[in-house]
Amino acid sequence: MRLFIAILFDDKILNSLTVYQDELKALGVTGNYSKRDNLHITLAFIGDYEDPDKVLDIMRSVSFRPVKISLDGTGSFGDLFWVGLSDNYQLAGYVKRLRKELSANGIPFDRKRFSPHITLIRKCSPGGSEEIIMPDPPAGSMTAARVSLMRSERGENGMIYTEIGYTGK
Repeated sequence: MRLFIAILFDDKILNSLTVYQDELKALGVTGNYSKRDNLHITLAFIGDYEDPDKVLDIMRSVSFRPVKISLDGTGSFGDLFWVGLSDNYQLAGYVKRLRKELSANGIPFDRKRFSPHITLIRKCSPGGSEEIIMPDPPAGSMTAARVSLMRSERGENGMIYTEIGYTGK
């Protein structure tokens, strides 16, 4: 089973992100838009791993305190378009401790540097031949009170993410 550890959003942030997606669509930006239910911040991508209980035990062993997160700017990795977060030392410190414990317990994960972002569009293209004037980035903040262990499955209409456990409130 494919697993990842993430922060999920409240409705206010989700609304801000989906309104922004609608603005991009109206401007002719094409690509594979992330579904509202799939918007999240990945803290650690584990991939194929058959013992989610072990992962949950590790997650629960690493102290997590509620952390305020704020949307901040946009960017891209190749043809992947994302919304970023404001720098947050508390979140970065938690991710470092979490990944250290995953490693110490033999749980594999993608070791790319933590770069908190929310994927809005994969295979993003401006569409048409005119240069697009992008709308102002979405705004919003929330207090993340929990961290979720997610299962990722390929469905008929794209990826389906399901929370299978969490730590925090």
